[in-house]
Amino acid sequence: MLFTNSILLALVATATALPNALPATKRSAEPQTFPWWGGGSGGSSGGSSGGSSGGFGGFGGGSNTANDVTNKASCKAITVLFARGTGESGNIGSVIGPPLLKALQSKLPGQVNYQGVPYPANAAGNAQQGGTGGALMTSLAEQALQQCPDTKIVLSGYSQGGFVVHRAASSLSPAAAVIFGDPQNGQAVANVPASKLKQYCARGDGVCGTPRSFAITSAHLSYGQNAADAANFISSATGVA
Repeated sequence: MLFTNSILLALVATATALPNALPATKRSAEPQTFPWWGGGSGGSSGGSSGGSSGGFGGFGGGSNTANDVTNKASCKAITVLFARGTGESGNIGSVIGPPLLKALQSKLPGQVNYQGVPYPANAAGNAQQGGTGGALMTSLAEQALQQCPDTKIVLSGYSQGGFVVHRAASSLSPAAAVIFGDPQNGQAVANVPASKLKQYCARGDGVCGTPRSFAITSAHLSYGQNAADAANFISSATGVA
């Protein structure tokens, strides 16, 4: 286990609301630090598509909600289940959830269903390593397979959503997993071979990098730039082109 109880409690104690997001011109500069995961209360976990851009200032842009599984969309070759980070609104947030969806739609048009995990994504969930998120992601995977037995399940998450992926994978046999800013970066994901796992950790990200400062830096908010590469990996890992 990566975290001791004292560290986990410290993470919750220092979680506060994130200030307004850095403008684009600042994000590539020397990292600025904010309190751990500071996304506030977690925002809405559902809602209609096209909602607000989320607690991180909408770095990624696009809708913050995706419900292809719960809306019973027509079957596709791949079903991506995505868990947002702490404080992000909707069910896919704004930092990487929407950019990844857009990249997959471009790379694999008409071949991907995308579903956000409607877990609280609040500060307390960090101490619980994703809280109820793992069970919810597992349930959504089972629903997706019941509706579309031939679809390939891909688990993905950002920040606290990384915890969710690690927990859900232990009960599933996903085709691949992709995690951004993973608090458990470097640890294996159960039932996912190394060749089917991609963990992105930006330089200067104290959530996933070394040393683990657990401070939110601009690096932790930069994963939208990895969307196209992640889409390419998902295509390769699942064998869907």
